[in-house]
Amino acid sequence: MKLKADRATLLRSLAHIQSVVEKRNTIPILANVMIAVRDSHLTLTATDMEIAVVEEVAASSSRNGACTAPAATLYEIVRKLPEGAEVELEHPGGEAHLALRAGRFATSLVVLPTEDFPSMTAGTLPHRFGLSAQQLRGLIDRTRFAVSTEETRYYLNGIFLHATESDGAKVLRAVATDGHRLARVEEPLPPGASSMPGVIVPRKTVNEVRKLLDEYTGDVEIALSDTRIQLKIGTVTLTSKLIDGTFPEYERVIPRDNDKVLRVGKKDFADAVARVAAISSERSRPVKLSLARDLLVLSAASAEQGSATEELDEGRVKYDAGPLEIGFQARYLNDITDQIAEQVEFRFSDGAAPTVVQDAGDTSALYVLMPMRV
Repeated sequence: MKLKADRATLLRSLAHIQSVVEKRNTIPILANVMIAVRDSHLTLTATDMEIAVVEEVAASSSRNGACTAPAATLYEIVRKLPEGAEVELEHPGGEAHLALRAGRFATSLVVLPTEDFPSMTAGTLPHRFGLSAQQLRGLIDRTRFAVSTEETRYYLNGIFLHATESDGAKVLRAVATDGHRLARVEEPLPPGASSMPGVIVPRKTVNEVRKLLDEYTGDVEIALSDTRIQLKIGTVTLTSKLIDGTFPEYERVIPRDNDKVLRVGKKDFADAVARVAAISSERSRPVKLSLARDLLVLSAASAEQGSATEELDEGRVKYDAGPLEIGFQARYLNDITDQIAEQVEFRFSDGAAPTVVQDAGDTSALYVLMPMRV
């Protein structure tokens, strides 16, 4: 194998690839990236046995072949090369080292056998559809903050993606919950998705996909089965196992009859929450919302630091139901308001019941927040 590639192009691809590689693993080959050249096409592949990322890279080659090399080391070397450098990679085959040259710099890397490198390409993916990068970003950004990190409830460690109906329209719905808050977001159902099974996309996969979407504006091709999902994002193809579990019947926890409605400007509310919550250094610090007609008082207290209050009154708050007091974790409030454009709508039942939160100008996303005692 022998090839030449532009340093910036190679670095960008290695950044995508090496982030999938587990830094601590007991299988040495999983720390490596597969480098393969076939008829002037260079592909880089990395996997942790749960996710595989394959990227096609622009390069000029003079000899076909493949080898594996330490992903993190190769990334660091290329990252530290000067801008504009041309990188030459050469591997004569077998157990010989991989030679890397750029200008007057040269190094050699130990390789492992390509036949030991695992493949995740077996099996068919019968359900295929497309989403724009913007749509997929929206589904991820507005739900992933609610994904659980509690490993014992593994079926909550991802985003539940499924086809369903909402107000008579067919939609693709993404749902995430950690038991304290729930996020439900919808997009119009794309052609080809109507027969897809409901799948739980793992948290790590969601995060890797989101990174790839940062620099991509086209359409994403999605293919899936009951056990795997594959996303083609430009020159990158990411294949992942799905979580083998049953997502809970989330519709049962969404309140239908919350009739006390508060509307408040997103920035006014988020800034006030941040100010009163600053009184306490506790990660789960509660903020109390005290409501009266067109008046919202936010307050927080800490035994060590003291207390803080802030009023938002008529002109910034619209509320015409009876008095109400309810408490929420400040971080959870911030996570939800971060997804809202201009005006937040809260729908309450009482001080102990789940609260529904929405963007007053966008009904495609709905959030449920459990109160806490204050």
